[in-house]
Amino acid sequence: MRRKRTHEKKIVADPKFNSDIVAKFINMVMEKGKKSIAEKMVYGAFETIKKEFNEQDVLKIFHKALENTRPHLEVKPRRVGGATYQVPIEVRQERGTSIALRWIRDFAKAKKGRPMKEKLAEEIIAAYKGEGAAIKKRDDTHKMAESNKAFAHFRW
Repeated sequence: MRRKRTHEKKIVADPKFNSDIVAKFINMVMEKGKKSIAEKMVYGAFETIKKEFNEQDVLKIFHKALENTRPHLEVKPRRVGGATYQVPIEVRQERGTSIALRWIRDFAKAKKGRPMKEKLAEEIIAAYKGEGAAIKKRDDTHKMAESNKAFAHFRW
């Protein structure tokens, strides 16, 4: 092995929900170190979700949306004898969660014309229902891995 394993940074749980994943999501949404603004966006999105579903436990909806969005397979390019193959590999739980968070954030950001908290809420609700851009991205990733299953023996 060429490199040492990186040490996992411990993220302090967010104050409102006491959840590591929500804290990680806030950190992902944050731009230019403005954490209080990122917290307002995420908590505002959670309030919108709470109003829409008339449910007290927003974390349950958020976790279900993440679970729906999380990819189980992805492809990694491997160079074998001058040719590059897209080799399907399984995604670890932590990596899958961070990919899902990134997709939800990016697709919410790509929408135009509304405040970020509304766009985040809309994307989380769509992921919860099993639709939306993040779910399409997961399905495309799975299709890509499925179509390159023949190269799975190049995995090492």
